Amino acid sequence: MRLRALLRDAAAAIGGESARADAELLLAHALSVSRGWLFAHDDAEADDEAVACFAALVARRRDGVPVALLLGRQAFWSLELALGPETLVPRPETERLVEVALARLPPDVDADVLDLGTGSGAVALAIAAERPRARVTAVDLAPGALQVAQGNAQRLALPIRFCAGDWFAAVPGEQFDLVVSNPPYLAEDDPHLPSLRHEPRLALVSGADGFDAITRIIDGARTALRAGGVLLFEHGRDQGEGARARLRDAGFVRVETWDDLEGRERVSGGTWPGGT
Repeated sequence: MRLRALLRDAAAAIGGESARADAELLLAHALSVSRGWLFAHDDAEADDEAVACFAALVARRRDGVPVALLLGRQAFWSLELALGPETLVPRPETERLVEVALARLPPDVDADVLDLGTGSGAVALAIAAERPRARVTAVDLAPGALQVAQGNAQRLALPIRFCAGDWFAAVPGEQFDLVVSNPPYLAEDDPHLPSLRHEPRLALVSGADGFDAITRIIDGARTALRAGGVLLFEHGRDQGEGARARLRDAGFVRVETWDDLEGRERVSGGTWPGGT
């Protein structure tokens, strides 16, 4: 079957605004060629093995599996990251967390940075790539996620320290200049969950109101941050007010929220005035 016919039929089966692009990415993956090669050879014939592989990928895409998980990789910041079953697909809005973090890390200053719930390592690796003097530690509770993140760090030759554990319990007694996190922040009844069913629930859902993990991180940061240290975390579009209130109640100062590129409140944080 010619490639142009395969793509036409697959795009119709997948449906949606990104159907054609999804089909092209999946067919290029099945053929082990570039997407550009497809454009130049759309009259070529695919063999039976490639057609069967492509059909299986299209069926899984129709079931809602993200293209990035089907490909096993995703671009984030300036990096290409491998993914796994225990990692979220890194999303563009999380790059806002990286931008805000880098603005608080002068490139000529040493700093200890902690990334909580690192998943594929996206945030930690982006910071390490941009701030070579930063000593970055990445924590995750899921063994599979840590394995993927470690593999990404090795492939990218970025010196990250990885620790397994539940938030700050993974680094007991340690202190940092900057703590960042893209934690789970969806409520248990969030209407978006069905469309996210192929990603790990542990990395998505955080209690009845979505604030369980955020509350724990804010509380733990009070002893894990040095005086003048900064906590930054991603949250949902309607959680900015609640995030700021929790930060102030915990004693943080210079509390602020930053919008993402679509003008939605996405990242909040504050400075810890105390110290231990």
